[in-house]
Amino acid sequence: MPIEHAPFSQEEYDRRIAKTRRAMEKAGLDLLFVTDPSNQAWLTGYDGWSFYVHQGVLLGLEGEPIWWGRNMDALGGRRTCWMVDENIHGYADKFVQSTVWHPMQDLARHICALGLDAARIGVEMENYYYSAKAHAVLVEELPNASLQDATALVNWQRLVKSDEEIGFIRKAARISEKVIQTAIDRAAPGVRKNDLVADILHAGITGVGDDWGDYPAIVPLTPSGLDATAAHLTWNGTPMKAGEATFFELSGCYRRYHAPLCRTVYLGTPPQEMLSAEQAQIEGIVAGLEAARAGNRTCDIANAFLDVLAKHGIQREGRMGYPIGLSYPPDWGERTASIRTEDDTVLEPGMVFHFMPALWMESWGLETTETILITENGPAEALCKMDRKLFVKG
Repeated sequence: MPIEHAPFSQEEYDRRIAKTRRAMEKAGLDLLFVTDPSNQAWLTGYDGWSFYVHQGVLLGLEGEPIWWGRNMDALGGRRTCWMVDENIHGYADKFVQSTVWHPMQDLARHICALGLDAARIGVEMENYYYSAKAHAVLVEELPNASLQDATALVNWQRLVKSDEEIGFIRKAARISEKVIQTAIDRAAPGVRKNDLVADILHAGITGVGDDWGDYPAIVPLTPSGLDATAAHLTWNGTPMKAGEATFFELSGCYRRYHAPLCRTVYLGTPPQEMLSAEQAQIEGIVAGLEAARAGNRTCDIANAFLDVLAKHGIQREGRMGYPIGLSYPPDWGERTASIRTEDDTVLEPGMVFHFMPALWMESWGLETTETILITENGPAEALCKMDRKLFVKG
């Protein structure tokens, strides 16, 4: 595909390739096999719903990357990858979900053709898309190679965003504002949850102006009442009720880039304990943003938030955020640093996090979150412009 049709400039892809190769050399790798679709897209631009079959990117220490996948998906590679067609390879359907053949047999053939059958090859072992069977077959087919765990090697290179990427995330943030506002406006007693989610999805896919919406890596999370004490429930056909809080954990998505945003709606009069928790949560978010400065650490954000909660007599455990950007299902997080007390990742300008200090209590949940950008100077910038409060609809 001509580079002028790719999401990013050639200079941007060259930057990513060079950065990844430096990490490969540091890890002592000759070749990297990348299966995470987010990492594939970040390196090559590949964009298709084909990650239910084996596919990936081969990146050596020189030359263009090679995208490899099913024959019918190689055609999609030619439509979305920035490399020349000669570096897009497909395997026959006889390998798909077969008990006789396995796609890794075909991949091994390509690796041998590159003269790397005895190379030090990095693979993403802790990854949704690289199975135990795939690894076993690759080891068997490449007996002279040294397969090493390179989990998250590419993910860590994605942590600091380029200006081009931040531009995409800002567009996603405008869509996030729209989907959250749609959820707030539509929420009312008697409205079936599935109908509300249909409106949310419509708003997100419609996008804002010329910035069309892509499908988010996580479906809308919209639990109410006691269901909102759990973090990851989706929706059902039950009508919304007065006297319940519903949190909306949503994200706009622009060309696979996300800007997660959460807000909570209460139908009726909230209990005082929820109102008190709301004030503590908002105060804590302000403290966390103040601590989210270049040179500080991710744990500083977490500790600043928890210190405020402690003053209000609220205890909370677990992480409070993670890096976001380009992602595919089932997760919009990048699976590297975490905003939690034991993580000491140093903050750098250009990092983008979903600061997620939600509260899940015994009888209700309260999610108020922000997508934040670490800046050159001063506290983090909240990229979504949405009132930070519990929304009450009487």
